[in-house]
Amino acid sequence: MKLASLKSSDRDGRLVVVSRDLARAADAAHIAPTMRAALENWAHAEPALRALYARLNAGDAEGAFAFDPLQALAPLPRSHQFVDASAFLNHGNIMEEAYKLTVKKTAGIPILVPRQGDDFRGPHDDYEFPTEADQCDFEGEFAVITDDVPMGVNAAQALSHVRLITILNDVSMRGHLFRELGMGFGLVQAKPATVFAPVAVTPDELGDAWQDGRVHLDMRVSRNGEWFGHPNGGEMDWGFGELIAHTAYNRRLGAGFVLGSGTVSNAAHRSVGSACLAERRAVEMIDHGASTTGFLNFGERLRFEVLDAGGQSVFGAIDNVFVRATPASEQAAA
Repeated sequence: MKLASLKSSDRDGRLVVVSRDLARAADAAHIAPTMRAALENWAHAEPALRALYARLNAGDAEGAFAFDPLQALAPLPRSHQFVDASAFLNHGNIMEEAYKLTVKKTAGIPILVPRQGDDFRGPHDDYEFPTEADQCDFEGEFAVITDDVPMGVNAAQALSHVRLITILNDVSMRGHLFRELGMGFGLVQAKPATVFAPVAVTPDELGDAWQDGRVHLDMRVSRNGEWFGHPNGGEMDWGFGELIAHTAYNRRLGAGFVLGSGTVSNAAHRSVGSACLAERRAVEMIDHGASTTGFLNFGERLRFEVLDAGGQSVFGAIDNVFVRATPASEQAAA
């Protein structure tokens, strides 16, 4: 099943079911007005949503209309809790080698960081940031969204609470990163709003590509229309089940909990490329002693997409242009 949230007068949008080929949609308000409502009442909403999905794919859904991803918000436009992982150790290993970093890690314990969940960005809206001096970067990731997760679940139990899967661009401002890391608390200015694909899908939509809590498909990344990388999600060192279980060790996770995988990164990065500027810059540092790939400038376009074995887009594309933000003070003066 594929679901999306379309723009409306409600900041949570309106829930729609989207056809498998992403061509058509059907309003789901009579089942659940928003994605949040569906997740919080999943046992009741899921059967009706699946029935509507079946009718839509068969061409029998009353009132079906063309699905326009330009009208899509993030599938879940806001969440009570968003946690991002760094579950591809290859990415961290590259960074540590390039910059001679000593990172304190505990064997067997995943790296996780709480993130902003109140302002998820849509897949085709311009992405505003204040200045190019912030060193704007991107990170292509997979993400899962859960229903209510009880405290103390194990990894297998945790996976049974994964209701939806999608992709995201974890926009990062590298100019602030090391300063904030060095202060010993969380990331704020280094990690602004996150961008999501237009569609989230239930795990069964991925078929054999969903194994061991990992998405075994390529994250296809382009910058200004040029290939940047296509690393595969199957190389996560911790699957989503393990990451959820770790997070829920001593707390309950409310419905709508969002968990990112961290930058998708492969051992064969020199042939499959990267999903992150910082990683490519680090590889350049290792190979040539200096980084030549620049950070994002205003006017640049990024695209992230995942295709299934048949070449069909799974989640739709993230396709944003990065632009200069107009400060609130200038807006008020105007």
